[in-house]
Amino acid sequence: MKRTLPEAVDPSLFTFAEFDENASERIGYSNYSYWRSTFQVFKKNKVALVATWILVVLLAFTFVQPLLPGQKSPTKINIDPATQMQMRNRAPDAEYWFGTNSIGQDLWARIWSGTRTSLLIGIIVGIIEMVVGIIYGALWGYVRRMDHALTEVYNVLNNIPTTIILLLMAYILRPGFRTMIIAMCVTGWLGLARFVRNQIVIIRDREYNLASRCLGTSTWRIITHNLLPYLVSVIMLQMALSIPSTIGWEVFLTYIGLGLPVSTPSLGNLVNEGRLIMMSPELRYQLIFPTIVLSIITISFYLLGNAFADASDPRNHV
Repeated sequence: MKRTLPEAVDPSLFTFAEFDENASERIGYSNYSYWRSTFQVFKKNKVALVATWILVVLLAFTFVQPLLPGQKSPTKINIDPATQMQMRNRAPDAEYWFGTNSIGQDLWARIWSGTRTSLLIGIIVGIIEMVVGIIYGALWGYVRRMDHALTEVYNVLNNIPTTIILLLMAYILRPGFRTMIIAMCVTGWLGLARFVRNQIVIIRDREYNLASRCLGTSTWRIITHNLLPYLVSVIMLQMALSIPSTIGWEVFLTYIGLGLPVSTPSLGNLVNEGRLIMMSPELRYQLIFPTIVLSIITISFYLLGNAFADASDPRNHV
């Protein structure tokens, strides 16, 4: 006997569903992408976006500035055509936007040239520290038979004050760009290596790593595919913070007289030159302008590093 629906119910609402094999396979599909989710979370941080744009514009202008028309040489001593004397300590005006220093050099050109030098040192040192620190820390934390030897090397280097190492390197080698990089890289990687080692020790004996070892997976593949992806966030944070930290060390070495030669413009040299005359109110601009540029760079890198570290943490993804 055929059953009928009550008159109050619309029969068209009840139809047989057809089987769709493609639709059944799409049920378990996920379009999740780690890096896309990372950038989506990062874009929600407005402060970090502002810091990123400021940093991008500053870096772009730093390297484009020498190509702009009307730019003066950072090492040229400008002469007053009327008096044939050096334009010493000329206050900022329409021609010299940041004024001149004590020997008549254009402070505007010297600041941007010094920023290029300091940023180049910071980026090179940061990359070297990241590579050495990650490789050393990964082997230190995962390969048990190397633990004792690597620990002793770490203890020896870590117990020597960084300042003493920098002083010795500066005295042994001729002061210059290469010496500065070598001196900072000698012990700069220790902190990252220690951190990577501790994190890998925590996760190295989890089930998927034990299974990989049982299947004969090589140590290098386990480190690069199973362990390091969990540390992307902290690695990016350390990389972002090492650049302003390196610039700070460059300023410190210049302050104690072991930095780059005075003839090479750098933020450290500029800050040190301004420090010597900061007690004269009419000359404080020579300290204020490089300090502002240095502060913008360090603060922007700090905000960018923290925001990207939070965004790259998978626990913050949706």
